Amino acid sequence: MDIQDIRSKVSSEEWALRVDLAAAYRLVALFGWDDLVFTHLTVRVPGPEHHFLINPYGFGFEEITASSLVKVGLDGQPVMATPHLVNPAGFTIHSAVHSAREDALCVMHTHSLNGVAVSAQKEGVLPISQQSLFVLASLGYHDYEGVALNEDEKPRLVRDLGANIFLMLRNHGLLTVGPTVADAFLAMYLFEAACMIQVRALAGSRELIEVPKPLVDGIKAQAMQVTRGLGGALAWPSLLRKLDRRNPGYDQ
Repeated sequence: MDIQDIRSKVSSEEWALRVDLAAAYRLVALFGWDDLVFTHLTVRVPGPEHHFLINPYGFGFEEITASSLVKVGLDGQPVMATPHLVNPAGFTIHSAVHSAREDALCVMHTHSLNGVAVSAQKEGVLPISQQSLFVLASLGYHDYEGVALNEDEKPRLVRDLGANIFLMLRNHGLLTVGPTVADAFLAMYLFEAACMIQVRALAGSRELIEVPKPLVDGIKAQAMQVTRGLGGALAWPSLLRKLDRRNPGYDQ
């Protein structure tokens, strides 16, 4: 693909966000959470305009580069010249969250097989693994309303997310938010891991041991200790090194 390098046309702050978001797209593909060209990861660009970056519709996640990302406004229209299209369903979900949550600078949504499987289970996420506890500490649920094209769904989606980090979209997939790309990615990693473990545990046809509620309730403070207060920034550099070895070029 012939992608024009736009580094000189954006601020250094925006370029850094573009590099991180492009890396996140490729990491989602590397971990096998992508769904061909569907689903989205977005990040808000600094400034009062509430512009955000989203993937060019039709590109595989492993192909995304910093320059190919499309900058759009809350009306879904590109604010820079681009030959690329934007998926309207991605705009609906992500613009709703970005509009309502000033702290949600990055929003990630996946259709991973494990995530969709658990989203179809009535009980939702079960407290059966350490990973699930981090998710349960900040989890909301949103009932399925069809392909996310309806503007009327936005208030309900925002309501169900609330102040949480994790949102399970029933019969649909997973969504995470964070103040940085690294934080939202770490949250998605934990969400996906919890779902994968649950699917495998239920497939074992044995009685499950649930973690006692007092331990579930105390997990937030423990999470801060485990990451030394750094959140996703603790793991992000190693993830970028992995990507540099496996699929370099995201920073172009």
